[in-house]
Amino acid sequence: MNKPKKVAILTAGGLAPCLNSAIGSLIERYTEIDPSIEIICYRSGYKGLLLGDYYTVTPAIREKAGLLHRFGGSVIGNSRVKLTNVKDCIKRGLVQEGQDPQKVAADQLVKDGVDILHTIGGDDTNTAAADLAAFLAQNNYGLTVIGLPKTVDNDVFPIKQSLGAWTAAEQGARYFWNVVAENNSNPRMLIVHEVMGRSCGWLTAATALEYRKLLDRAEWLPELGLDRATYEVHGVFIPEMAVDIAAEAKRLRAVMDKVDCVNIFVSEGAGVESIVAEMQAKGQEVPRDAFGHVKLDAVNPGKWFGDQFAEMIGAEKTLVQKSGYFARASAANVEDIRLIKSCADLAVECAFRRESGVIGHDDDQNFVLRAIEFPRIKGGKPFNIDAPWFDQTLAAIGQAKGAKVEVGH
Repeated sequence: MNKPKKVAILTAGGLAPCLNSAIGSLIERYTEIDPSIEIICYRSGYKGLLLGDYYTVTPAIREKAGLLHRFGGSVIGNSRVKLTNVKDCIKRGLVQEGQDPQKVAADQLVKDGVDILHTIGGDDTNTAAADLAAFLAQNNYGLTVIGLPKTVDNDVFPIKQSLGAWTAAEQGARYFWNVVAENNSNPRMLIVHEVMGRSCGWLTAATALEYRKLLDRAEWLPELGLDRATYEVHGVFIPEMAVDIAAEAKRLRAVMDKVDCVNIFVSEGAGVESIVAEMQAKGQEVPRDAFGHVKLDAVNPGKWFGDQFAEMIGAEKTLVQKSGYFARASAANVEDIRLIKSCADLAVECAFRRESGVIGHDDDQNFVLRAIEFPRIKGGKPFNIDAPWFDQTLAAIGQAKGAKVEVGH
């Protein structure tokens, strides 16, 4: 065992209901093992690393680190910074012209006396961590990078379950429980619940599953209009499954005629190729982020699906509601905290072994919890639409399963 002298933690990318809990778990575990190990937390992710801006974890912070499990977000802050996107780093004033952001980051770690860096983030964060780890190794910096997989999309290869995704599904269901009552406000209401998931429909499907569990536990009074049929999920549309708009509109029109409302769950990445093609055909610019991803809030898939269906199903009013920010900023639930703590414990073990990688249950190695090699980490892992629980969900709501679709955005 090679005891670390100084450990650094950073969170990056979008929020997920695991960040604070992961920070707290790492601080708690290091403190349990050896409180003499110094800990710092870089502010605002890789931005703070480049600028050398950090919190020092004091004994008082260690004593109260458990408080972080009760709060959502990341108290140390996030940012979307890609170290290999030199132009963007220069534009944002994070490095000077002629500097290599990876070298700036590596030199800052050395300057700060860090020998272990824990990154908590999704595929973009861990891809950046992989690039940094490779740079450190190639240039003999003697630093170890250990990642924790955060994403509400649950779409990281080859990790079975990413941190925070279970909570996000549960919270998205809670969100829609209130939104769905808007069907009382107008006859023939179409409600579109847009759920996060750029290229993966897992969260949308899992949110529908969790929401239907709420319906299962409720009592109903159909004699006075309190009917489960009006609260039901009537359609689930995800990037990995083809949708026949005309056939679905016919089915949903029958639902509308029967119960006077239609509720659909849509992944924010569903239909993006069609929307982008429409925008480009009109000569409109397609906005993208520093990683080259289409900015989904700008293309607005939920509204697109609402527009596609509204006239065909005879909706008098269409309401589009997005649960993403509500769900992703939640504190982790009990199930996720259990997963987070087990991953954090192993991350600390790996720190003592100087073993780099991303901690997760490895799909390719019988789901063993281990430090997965950075080169194997990538995003865009598709949701398996043949999962039995998804088949059961579609069957229960009367929706035919579409063909599998290769997702490339």
